Amino acid sequence: MRRSGLAVVTVVLGMLAAGCAGDDEAGGSRAEGGLDRGVLAASASPVALSAAVQVPAEGITVVGTGSAEAVPDVAEWSFGVQTSGESAAAALSANSETMEGVVAALRDAGIEEDDLRTEQVSVYPRTSDDGRTVTGYEASNTVRATIRSLERAGATVDAAVAAGANQVYGPTLTVSDGRAQYAAAVEAAFEDARARAEAIAEHAGFGLGDPVAIVEGGGGRDLAVAEAAAADVSVQPGVQEVSATLTVTFAVG
Repeated sequence: MRRSGLAVVTVVLGMLAAGCAGDDEAGGSRAEGGLDRGVLAASASPVALSAAVQVPAEGITVVGTGSAEAVPDVAEWSFGVQTSGESAAAALSANSETMEGVVAALRDAGIEEDDLRTEQVSVYPRTSDDGRTVTGYEASNTVRATIRSLERAGATVDAAVAAGANQVYGPTLTVSDGRAQYAAAVEAAFEDARARAEAIAEHAGFGLGDPVAIVEGGGGRDLAVAEAAAADVSVQPGVQEVSATLTVTFAVG
């Protein structure tokens, strides 16, 4: 390889030398009215010649989407306790006592310790109609519970309400393990991308090759609809749609 490179340099130097000799015989320099010597040397460089023949990769880039259905099996509820008192301390004390009973009822209903978390605790004054006089205080405490069996959701909500929860929000329904559904959504998204690319390639008059680049665009879930009543709660899980998006580049023939 070194000898080959030396030969190329020798040829270039020989060309430069010949050019210089021609300039001397004509009584002038080509650098003043003709090709610059540096330009001639650069154009003869093997690196420059290699760069000149590079061809950018061609392909078709499309975005495909797909989805799969999944039945939620986890429900999250928020249970709140709101109490009043003549002072802030009295309102908080009454609130804490009632909330302890709510949390105990949730544990007895089968909620694990890790599936219970406090969301908010607040206390604020209650004033007269004209807003000038403080007439008492209101305290609020909310705990969020994750129910991992929808069959126990109704009984769990009833137990919390019976224990003193006077504010109930939910449910938020999710799928505990949606990997299989997401894999199916990815497969559908890829087939959608291929179909789009094939239609474009056919219209353009060339063949479609293998995928050369795939970028995951993320996925999402549409929330299911649930029905709930104040007592004897009935939860209808419905169906969630797990979606996926892929950006795929296919080679062309």
